[in-house]
Amino acid sequence: MNIISLSGASGTGKSTAALAYAYSHRIDAIIDDGLLIMNGKKRAGTSAKFEKSALKAVRRAIISDDAHRDELCEAIDEEHIESLMIIGTSDNMTSKIAERLHLTIQQRIYIEDINSEAEIKLARFMRKNEGQHTMPLPMQQIEQNFFKRLMRRGAEIFSPKREKIGETTIVHPDFHDDFTQISTKDMMEAFKEVIEQKKRLTVKKMQFKLLPLPALEVQVVLKMSSQMELMTTPNAIEEAQKTLIECFSQLYDLQFGTLAMKVVDIEFVEE
Repeated sequence: MNIISLSGASGTGKSTAALAYAYSHRIDAIIDDGLLIMNGKKRAGTSAKFEKSALKAVRRAIISDDAHRDELCEAIDEEHIESLMIIGTSDNMTSKIAERLHLTIQQRIYIEDINSEAEIKLARFMRKNEGQHTMPLPMQQIEQNFFKRLMRRGAEIFSPKREKIGETTIVHPDFHDDFTQISTKDMMEAFKEVIEQKKRLTVKKMQFKLLPLPALEVQVVLKMSSQMELMTTPNAIEEAQKTLIECFSQLYDLQFGTLAMKVVDIEFVEE
């Protein structure tokens, strides 16, 4: 059996990236947080995210319980798996999991090999500021009574041919309390203030989306004193875009996927 290790720090998007990577590299199954996942669905095991404390979650993830280990080993043997990806926060962790399952890792890859810097920053933002953990399973496969505060459908994962190959679910485990929720309303107000500091622009409408990568569309009203100033409109918009990108990066350490600014009206004012 070919065993691949995928390592990356906590909250860098490993669970989501693994589904697409496994499909494109013809990897039969994934071990993630104590679960054996095949074809985007649970085959065996219990998720570490069901645990009540961080210590118990770690022990579950490294499969320290013998009954848990035996369940996974039996399922791996029954499915005649030829290639398996083990996901962990470090090489040491994936090695421990492989040892518990009587497997030997032949290849090691890292989240930086799969995800872009922007995708990793977004995943970290979601973990730190929203307390969100991603499970690479459809929502209907997760027992809802495990999660008291947050559980919703995540992203659908598609192949390059637009075939659906998996689905994620967003959960907030009981053991993750150290996060700060950021209000989207407050974020938008901050962006509006930044744009209107340019004096010639006022915000008409803003639309913000965090996933799959931060995207912002801003409709603005351009103020000018004469028709001649129309020639400088592109410069005013470009300057506002650059300022907004800098503000976003400083506040949240994120990169925009798209940032569109549109002039929807022009007002002539006396200076």
